[in-house]
Amino acid sequence: MQRDLRLHNVGRRYGLRGPWVLRGVHLTVPPGTLIRVEGANGTGKSTLLRLLARLDAPSEGRITGRPRTAYVPERFPTALPFTALGYLTHLGTVHGLSRPAATRAAHEHLDRFGATAHARTPMAQLSKGSSQKVAVAQALLADPELLVLDEAWTGLDAAARAELERAVAERTAAGTAVVFVDHDPRRLAGAPDATYTVHAGGLDRRTGQESAPPTGPHTTVVVQGPRGAGLPAEATRIATRTDEPTPGIHRLTVPASHSDIVLRALLTARPPWHVVSVSQETPDPSEAESRR
Repeated sequence: MQRDLRLHNVGRRYGLRGPWVLRGVHLTVPPGTLIRVEGANGTGKSTLLRLLARLDAPSEGRITGRPRTAYVPERFPTALPFTALGYLTHLGTVHGLSRPAATRAAHEHLDRFGATAHARTPMAQLSKGSSQKVAVAQALLADPELLVLDEAWTGLDAAARAELERAVAERTAAGTAVVFVDHDPRRLAGAPDATYTVHAGGLDRRTGQESAPPTGPHTTVVVQGPRGAGLPAEATRIATRTDEPTPGIHRLTVPASHSDIVLRALLTARPPWHVVSVSQETPDPSEAESRR
């Protein structure tokens, strides 16, 4: 059974007498949660994510819980003796797929992120953007219970960035915990369940509004539900705003990149919800600023 990942009074430093990068960190990552980590450069964000991914061990304290974990760094190592397709196929077999199934899954993930043209390109010859697409694909191929993204959007083109946002929404809706760092404050705006700031070697949870209001395109979905039914949990978690203008009619505002996830949750609910209308808008920047 999947368990929460917990950091208990964790500290990390490099070398026996090196300065502490992190110290006294307590953090719980329950299944299905989306957590954003912020902080200035050099404060220890990447160190925290490497601890969560079990790539580094704490110098003090302990980490409990062992969800199946996938990790995407900002810069993926490319000096590997594989083509992009060969690498993903190999990983698929490591994760227990038959070779034909692993090959199919590798093709599907490369296609999803627009990297099919580079399937047979040696990893060492891939551009930064193409290698990052392979990095994202290898993480999703693992069907993780915990997905750790350290500036994973860096280098991706606009279509791939949007696709990764959709993948995050899909994974959290399916019960995967996702912890991410990104330099763009608008990334997944309105979606995180919690936002933490790394500061002076410690970790502080932001109180009040957990994330910035959405400043990119968003979708307004108006639905009519079964009598007495509440909105599906996946829909309310992703929505940045919900209201009920008339009894039984609900209006949800969601990031445009997540609208398909919300619609799927509504239409596959039992009994399903009736979608009255779907419209897309780009918020007025001055209006978004006034809400800060």
